[in-house]
Amino acid sequence: MRTARRRIPGAGNARGGHLPSVRVGLWLTGARGSVATTAVCGLLALRAGLVRPVGCVTETPEFPTAPVPDWGEIELGGHDVVDVPLAKRAARLADEGVLPPHVLTAVEPGLRAVEAEIRPGYSAVRDDRTQAAAIERLATDVRDFQLRNGLSHVVVINVASTEKPVPLLPEHEDLDALRAALHQPGREVLPPSSVNAAAALTAGAAYADFTPSPGIQLPALAQWAEHSAVPYAGADGKTGQTLLRTALAPVFTSRALEVRSWAGTNLLGGGDGANLGDPERAAGKLDSKQRGLAELLGDAVSSPLHIDNVPELGERKVAWDHVLFRGFLGAEMTLQLTWHGYDSSLAAPLVLDLARLLAAAQAAGRTGPQAELAFFFKNPIGCAEHRLAEQARMLVDWAAELGGRR
Repeated sequence: MRTARRRIPGAGNARGGHLPSVRVGLWLTGARGSVATTAVCGLLALRAGLVRPVGCVTETPEFPTAPVPDWGEIELGGHDVVDVPLAKRAARLADEGVLPPHVLTAVEPGLRAVEAEIRPGYSAVRDDRTQAAAIERLATDVRDFQLRNGLSHVVVINVASTEKPVPLLPEHEDLDALRAALHQPGREVLPPSSVNAAAALTAGAAYADFTPSPGIQLPALAQWAEHSAVPYAGADGKTGQTLLRTALAPVFTSRALEVRSWAGTNLLGGGDGANLGDPERAAGKLDSKQRGLAELLGDAVSSPLHIDNVPELGERKVAWDHVLFRGFLGAEMTLQLTWHGYDSSLAAPLVLDLARLLAAAQAAGRTGPQAELAFFFKNPIGCAEHRLAEQARMLVDWAAELGGRR
């Protein structure tokens, strides 16, 4: 039997005579995208008891007393630059097989309520004054969301489309120089993901980058986060191919088998495929996917990897790997692996996990990069450990500390 989950201090059931529940906010950048919509529908379905929390790490037996908010204590909102309603996006996901039809029907009223909490995202065309003004506008949206809903904390998670890599500017290295540049009209010193990260920090929200976009990874924004004294994590959610790589690569190293090459291919449809069909946008994703493998096996291992857009796949994703390795007496062998899945279904529960864990970290007074959340990311900030089993152990130990068990 599982131990009762320990709630964030002050939480309780008002009907049972305890203090009112402490509620937290999950603010999604890219709130009308496939991952965000799946996460929203999933949370609404979990609240209603319509589905089991399959894929939610915080619901496993290793987290019985982690002080995370209950599903009903998480309020939803976000930013997006597109205006396709959540209900329409959810209907498309149901057509693609991501959402069961009975879940879509049940959560439609909740989707309308969440839709009312989505605000226009950052656009250089819309925000044509200064990036400082844009950051303040976005931060005000987050603050107002927190005040309007009586939330103790807000966690901002970037699940927007992957951006092109940006050259590192002098202003990206120093916080004072960055803040001065942000007030200059007509200058786009920060990419959109970093504008949104800066807004989260300005609002005092915890933050996670679930994409490989620059986001909070620029050095000046790490300084900004330190000044804001908030916890943050990233980058690039580890959902499919890389998840398996970080589990399988230690098999070879622990058995002293020599990996000679590890080639991979990704076939994507939907918005993700269209976005990553742009070679410049795909470059950041490819670098993020390959970095962990290089850390696990060494840079000398050949690891060609590419991404192809196949619109006919829709929301589905296909990935395969071909591993060439050498055993005793030089015998050459291969491992071939194929992965078929829905990336949104794999990503959404991790987004909900991160919201819970970062809310608990902020309630516990944690600040700065939360290296123990490396388990969730391809390119973990503040952590050089890429072995999945070791990352899982770090995460469980960290959650136990938050729960006062260590």
